[in-house]
Amino acid sequence: MKYRFIDAHRAVYPVGRMCQVLGVSRGGYYAWRERPLSERKQSNTRLLLHIRAVYQESRRTYGSRRVYHDLREQGIVCSRHRIARLMRQDGLRAIQRQRYKQTTRPNPRLPVAPNILNQDFTAQRPNQKWVADFTYIPTAQGWLYLATVMDVFSRQIVGWSMRERQQTALVEDALQMALARRCRQTGLLHHSDRGSQYASHDYQKLLAKEHLQVSMSRSGNCYDNAMMESFFATLKAECVHQHYTSRHEARSVILDYIERWYNRRRRHSSLGYLSPADFEQRFPLDKFTVR
Repeated sequence: MKYRFIDAHRAVYPVGRMCQVLGVSRGGYYAWRERPLSERKQSNTRLLLHIRAVYQESRRTYGSRRVYHDLREQGIVCSRHRIARLMRQDGLRAIQRQRYKQTTRPNPRLPVAPNILNQDFTAQRPNQKWVADFTYIPTAQGWLYLATVMDVFSRQIVGWSMRERQQTALVEDALQMALARRCRQTGLLHHSDRGSQYASHDYQKLLAKEHLQVSMSRSGNCYDNAMMESFFATLKAECVHQHYTSRHEARSVILDYIERWYNRRRRHSSLGYLSPADFEQRFPLDKFTVR
């Protein structure tokens, strides 16, 4: 331990002086430096290289559990506790989530639907339940609003839209993308909050035209759409922690995050550490169709 301290601080303090203060010999210190690494230390060094590669590929968002599943898929055998220890020693920490802030406001003059979902965030197949919401992204040019539609079965974002204003067209575009991508099951449930965009006559007309069953959160209850809010918390922690100089830059980064990372690569603990796309691929193909 003393030799390690000296080695870590030799660029700051004279080696001889540190040896004298710590009560060790200079010869002993240099002999320790020239001593070959043990097999265990060499193994840790090789493993740490793989850990760093997975951590960087995850955009610095993975903790030890997700790193463990990535390495195991690559055929690298090791314990999760060993990975956690090496990550801790190397200062590799997953980006932490930020608190989600509500952005929608209900309009008492617009009709609302009952809360059919009732916080039951389970589904036996794709395209059985969708949840929808939107949030804001700060940029140097002002707010950029992001609307998304998520399939409850796999947590996959099946529709999204970005605009400069929080208009009904914002959420309509996200729903239209989801409808174009997926072949709906009979009785597909669409759940959102009571925001004026979702309660608007135009949006409700679109839902009726597509024969979607409508469900809305209770007033002021964030838990009624917790799955969607959880996604926004993840998005803001992993993607929106940086400062965007323009809306165009934010669009490009968020598009890449949703389509290339979140849907296809990011491992979810609730899905057995599979990505949404991989989780759906394990579902029998004759059970549903994706356009």
